Amino acid sequence: MRYTKLRKENFHEFLRVLERYGKVYAPHRISEKFYDFREMRDPNDVVTEYPRTVMPPKKFFFEPLSELFKVGLRDFSYSTPEEDIQPFVIFGVHAYDIKGLMILDSVYMEPGLEEKQYAVRRQKALIVGISDMPDQYNFSNVRNADWVDEGFDLFLHPIEEGWLIRVGSPTGHKIIDDNSQLFHGTTLKDIDDFKEHEKRRQLSFPMCMSLSDVRYVLEVNWNNPIWEEEAKRCLGCGNCTMTCPTCRCYEVWDEPDVELSSASRFRRWDSCQFHDHGLVAGGENFREHKVDRFRHRYNCKNSYVKALHCDFCVGCGRCTAFCPAGISYMGIITHLMEAKVHED
Repeated sequence: MRYTKLRKENFHEFLRVLERYGKVYAPHRISEKFYDFREMRDPNDVVTEYPRTVMPPKKFFFEPLSELFKVGLRDFSYSTPEEDIQPFVIFGVHAYDIKGLMILDSVYMEPGLEEKQYAVRRQKALIVGISDMPDQYNFSNVRNADWVDEGFDLFLHPIEEGWLIRVGSPTGHKIIDDNSQLFHGTTLKDIDDFKEHEKRRQLSFPMCMSLSDVRYVLEVNWNNPIWEEEAKRCLGCGNCTMTCPTCRCYEVWDEPDVELSSASRFRRWDSCQFHDHGLVAGGENFREHKVDRFRHRYNCKNSYVKALHCDFCVGCGRCTAFCPAGISYMGIITHLMEAKVHED
């Protein structure tokens, strides 16, 4: 892998350079506590040290609401939206969110089953990652999502003089080569700074445990009382799934125009925590009770992604950090890892 250095005094110019490759979206402070990816208008507004954004980068590829197709009710025509997706840049993506996008890729870009709207956006996007310092909710280390070797074009790591940059794609190489005046060779001191930062970072993670058998632990703890106890606290609001980097449930519905000359089919995000999510024809609901929906999410997030040899949870901590009921995802997982098996 190629390494280069970006000095602090060149950082804002670097952000302006990225605008040549598309509209730049970067972390911005949106309130006293929260951050989110917003369009960059002023490099001074870009935040490089933040725990997590409210919404993960999936919103740029799997849109919260989209039109799938339109049919003519009189001429029986069929058309899909003509989308002119322009190249864009997402700056400041943490490793766990890059891993989350790779997991979504395994679903929406499976050979022969590609989801067109998602695939086009992925091809148009340039990903610039940035190292994060974990807070009390971040457990990406036990999910093997605290470091990535792929899935990005450039990845920035803080060092004393500025940033050590790992180059991860041909596009990343081109950015460095075309703007060589901004970059410098790395020194032994830079490497030492990089190693020291990574050492501090690893020591900052609040958890150190193996979750290699967690999916089996969940299976044998199906009747553990904790599901009923925690489900009573759950508001069923769906915050945990909407902010999750890998949740991908959606619903579709058809909507005719007022003249009944055409109708469109729309898709929007849905949540397995909503009561209506499990409704099927005839009024049956295969997850009628909240405890069933609550428990299902834990089993889903800990199911296996065969293509990437990992679980669907990347340990970003959003589901805990943004839960209005204060339910701790890893608190429940830890309890179950230590619990005895409960029989019927």
